[in-house]
Amino acid sequence: MKCYDIFLFDADGTLYDYDRAEANALKTMFDYCGFNYSESILKKYREINSQAWEGYAKGELSKDGLQIWRFIRLFNYISVSYDEKDFNNKYLAELGKGTFLIDGALEICKAIASCNKKIFIVTNGILATQEARIKHSLIKEYISDFFVSEFVGFNKPDKEYFEYVFSHIPQIRKDKILLVGDSLSADIAGGNGAGIDTCWFNKEGIKNHTSIIPAYEIKDLSELQKFIG
Repeated sequence: MKCYDIFLFDADGTLYDYDRAEANALKTMFDYCGFNYSESILKKYREINSQAWEGYAKGELSKDGLQIWRFIRLFNYISVSYDEKDFNNKYLAELGKGTFLIDGALEICKAIASCNKKIFIVTNGILATQEARIKHSLIKEYISDFFVSEFVGFNKPDKEYFEYVFSHIPQIRKDKILLVGDSLSADIAGGNGAGIDTCWFNKEGIKNHTSIIPAYEIKDLSELQKFIG
């Protein structure tokens, strides 16, 4: 089994339980505003938020614009009135507190670090939120550095994003890097295009019907132990 010296981890859905953080932040904000909260509202928000990020990917919305647009749509849906920009800013602050980890994340980070291997986080998303979550999480001490697309200026899976990452990791050898992520389109496609080995964290065991093929596939983060050496 091939072993690696550098592990590039996606953040949301790979190390961090974003779904839990998102639900907690939205409920906290609804409680703060005195709005009725339910699982159906969370489901609707996720639907709207997905549409917003799709609009961003197509160039129809800016990153700032999508953050406001999603709450305009949500407030119209539930027939409430609130300043969307203020709500979004407070929501992002709450989201930044959501340092919930995926099962096994702490243990595998400890194991990698104990073998003097390096861990870097490679993530898209909103800079302030990602910084807050990483800096306040239990795995902070095991992370050598993190690269947020908003700061880098390119998103995964862009080749330029990975070129920036590689240029900021000292003494790098591509054959000793493993990228671990839950997204075929962002993580695996990006790593493949950048010429590094990839590992798809497929926690739900879904079928891959795409042409994007990872070098490895795992259902549990503990399976990465075999790549540490």
